[in-house]
Amino acid sequence: MKKKSTATEEQLAYAKILDTGMKLGLVMLVITFAIYLTGALTPHIPVNDLPKYWSLPVHKYLEVTHIPHGWGWLNMIGRGDFLNFIGIAFLAGVTILCYIRIIPILFRKKDAVFGVIAILEVLVLALAASGILKSGGH
Repeated sequence: MKKKSTATEEQLAYAKILDTGMKLGLVMLVITFAIYLTGALTPHIPVNDLPKYWSLPVHKYLEVTHIPHGWGWLNMIGRGDFLNFIGIAFLAGVTILCYIRIIPILFRKKDAVFGVIAILEVLVLALAASGILKSGGH
């Protein structure tokens, strides 16, 4: 006998997007890492040079290796060692997609408080991801 789920409609919708996003992100990471390993794309920093940079503070590392801050990595996407950032950025954004998916459900259920909270969550996460605030270590 199948056990009845006690999860709400919005929880199931969130979980479905999260599950699909996680699997898609994992596939992206595996593919881009395989491209890196094959050497099909030249890395920005040769693998043999990596150990000399490991002990540097992040600001010095970025300066010495000529790596841009924030979303500047998009300009380096053609390099093997930056290609895998696509999957990482995608995985970081999956939560935003999950919240966007449940907003209509919350308002349809007349759960306006949680609907507004979900909208605010999307806005805060998008603002944080944008790099506009320039806070933290970057």
